[in-house]
Amino acid sequence: MRKNYDFSNARPNPYAKRLKKQVTIRLDEETISYFKNLAESLSMPYQTLINLYLRDCAQTRKQLKVQWTDTKTAA
Repeated sequence: MRKNYDFSNARPNPYAKRLKKQVTIRLDEETISYFKNLAESLSMPYQTLINLYLRDCAQTRKQLKVQWTDTKTAA
C-alpha cells in the first residue's frame, strides 16, 4: 500500500445519489410479520421488500388517509 494517493483527477461517484442510508424506524410486530412472510414467499429480504414498497409509494405520491378515533369516547 502506498503512503499517499493522488485523487486530483478523481471524479465523483455517479451512483452516490442511489446509495441507501441506514435509519432506525419503529414498526409494530404485526407489520414486521406481514412483510417477513410476504418476503419469504417472494424469496427476498424483508428490508428490501419494505424499501421497494416505500419507494413505490414515494414515486406515485401515494397519500395516506388517516382517520383518528377518540379512544375515550369509543369505549
